[in-house]
Amino acid sequence: MRDTLVLNAFHMNTVCHMYDGGWRNPADRQVEFATLEFWKEVAQTLERGFFDSLFFADVMGTDAAYGDSWDIYAEQGIHFPMHDAASLVAALIPHTEHLGLTFSSSVIQDHPFSFAKRASTLDHLSGGRVGWNIVTGGTINASQNFGYDSLVPHDERYAIGEEYMEVVYKLWEGSWDEGALVADKTKGIYADPSKIHKINHRGERYRVAGPHLTLPSPQRTPFLFQAGASTAGRAFASRHAEATLVLCLTPDSMRVAYKQMQELLAAAGRASDDLLMVQGMSFIVGSTEEEARRKAEEQDQYLDVDALAARVSRDLGVDLSGADADQPLDTIQTEATQGIAKLMMEAVPDGRPKVKDLPLLYSIRIVGTPETIADELTEWRDAGMGGINMAAQMLPGTDADFVDYVVPELQRRGMVQHEYRPGTLREKVFPGRDRLLNERHPASRYRGIFS
Repeated sequence: MRDTLVLNAFHMNTVCHMYDGGWRNPADRQVEFATLEFWKEVAQTLERGFFDSLFFADVMGTDAAYGDSWDIYAEQGIHFPMHDAASLVAALIPHTEHLGLTFSSSVIQDHPFSFAKRASTLDHLSGGRVGWNIVTGGTINASQNFGYDSLVPHDERYAIGEEYMEVVYKLWEGSWDEGALVADKTKGIYADPSKIHKINHRGERYRVAGPHLTLPSPQRTPFLFQAGASTAGRAFASRHAEATLVLCLTPDSMRVAYKQMQELLAAAGRASDDLLMVQGMSFIVGSTEEEARRKAEEQDQYLDVDALAARVSRDLGVDLSGADADQPLDTIQTEATQGIAKLMMEAVPDGRPKVKDLPLLYSIRIVGTPETIADELTEWRDAGMGGINMAAQMLPGTDADFVDYVVPELQRRGMVQHEYRPGTLREKVFPGRDRLLNERHPASRYRGIFS
């Protein structure tokens, strides 16, 4: 059982990830996102702070979701342009030593056979430091970009996801037996064909003969992240994920979500500590409370409410164009915004969230000194939070401030690690466990079943 919080940095290979408009800040350098030097600096800063993983989100389309147009997404750099996450992970491997490198990939964007080959290759090249964020969702344009006429229905996406996972598990875990690699130069035998198997998968959506073309990688199956707030999404996480990305608006709501996830894990035959709940958060750090508030005000002046509303419009399928920044969400008469308003009520001071409060949908922001931030994180940890998925309002400044000022305070309190543990990403995140998924995970059932 891990006794310290997992530290995960939540970034995107684009000009602006979550705090829309922030790229205009003269101190923000994410306009350099297309350069390797920029991401090397980010990754090495995180490694200096003993972060477990640098996690790249991704999108595969740009919808005309705001005022029936997609112009604002280009004008304001809202997840556009978007460069490939897996390629960036590959480029960062030689510039890091311990940091986990996680990329997002949707089940609709890549065939499971080619994806499994790519993931295994990255895991080899990194020495077992690769994670995969399993994405089942998407947008209308993303679906259109991969041959669908419209957005794939929610439950159908999870059905696709289940079969997708079955295929990649068969390839990663079952296609090559242990001991299949011989590499005997004297006998002239590189691999034992009797221990390498076709998987002959024939399902509703996929036909995959196999065998898996790459050697089994250090982890075989990469470390598995997943985010899904719906009933189907939480159930999917309880079966497959090792860390689930959550957004609870208060420690009390974290406590409820943690209890619910424990019940789902038990139903899936997994242990309570087989899955970490990693909370979306961001931080602005000052040497005093006054300095922290001043920094927050300075950074907030660059936020663009229209851009934020456009991103939420795309994500939720609710066109918020024309809404005023101070307009209460409960006055926008759609089913989706009613649910959002209810979710956010407990997180805003007056209990009536407005359009300008929409950043809360993506990250809880804590503004304060290292000591007050550590106090709040203690409360979240005690409620069941297993780690932080840290977004940045400004890059590389947000990461550097957290590493230089908050991490030492958390280390002093024994809340985060002081050094990296040896081994793969899985072994680093779960001390004392093997590099492979344990026997409670559904991937394990495919070991040794082929002949």
